[in-house]
Amino acid sequence: MKQLLIASSSSIHGSGYLEYLQPALEVFFKGVKNILFLPYARPQGISFDAYTEIAQQGFDFMGIKVTGIHSFDDPILAIEKAEAVFVGGGNTFVLVATLYQKGLMTPLKEAIEAGLLFLGTSAGSNICGPTMQTTNDMPIVDPASLKTLGSIPFNINAHYLDPDPTATHRGESRGTRIQEFHVFNELAVLGLREGSWLQVTGNSIVLKGKHRAVLLQKGKDRIECSSETDFSFLR
Repeated sequence: MKQLLIASSSSIHGSGYLEYLQPALEVFFKGVKNILFLPYARPQGISFDAYTEIAQQGFDFMGIKVTGIHSFDDPILAIEKAEAVFVGGGNTFVLVATLYQKGLMTPLKEAIEAGLLFLGTSAGSNICGPTMQTTNDMPIVDPASLKTLGSIPFNINAHYLDPDPTATHRGESRGTRIQEFHVFNELAVLGLREGSWLQVTGNSIVLKGKHRAVLLQKGKDRIECSSETDFSFLR
C-alpha cells in the first residue's frame, strides 16, 4: 500500500525546517529509526553533505537518524533496504536529471508502490506526479526525461501563488503558466499553497493543512479545494 506525504514546502514563514509538519511526521514516521535522504535537488547549489545535515535537523525532534543516499556505494540497494525515504526540495530539473543518471527513478517508484514510506517537499513533491512539467524551477540542466514517479495521477505545482492585484509585476501568473501547459497536455494540476500537503494512503489522496488548494483541469474552471478533500476521483 502506498504511503506518501507530499508537501508544498519544507518550511513556512516564521517556522523552522519541517516544523509545521511535525505533528504529521510524528504519526507518519512512528516507529521509524532511519530515513534515507535524497539530497539531489541541491537548493542554492549546496553540497549533499550540507543538505543532509539540514534534513537531520528536521528529524532530531523524533530521534530519527537521517542518512544521505550519496554515502552508499549502491544507491539502488539503499532504496530497496530503506525504512523510509525523504526527497528534499531545490531544483526539480537537477533532481530529476540525477535520478535518471543514477538509474533510481524506476527503483524508487517500485519501492513506493510496494509500501516504502515517502516524504517529499517542494521539488521532492513535484516528482510524485506523472511528469515534472508544472514545476516553477529554471531548466538549469537537461534531464533524460520529464516523466517522473507517477505515484499520484495528477501533477503538482508546489508553492502555488495567487496573483496580487496591487502588484506592478506583469509577468505570467502560476495560473497562466498552467493554462499554457493545458494547451498541450491533459493532466490535471493541483496547486499546493504553502503550508499544505497531501497524505496518500493506498488509493486515498487527501489534502491536509490550513489552506485550500487549487485544482486546474483542461477546459474547466479552477476549483478551490478545502482541507480534507480526497483527490482519488482524478484517477
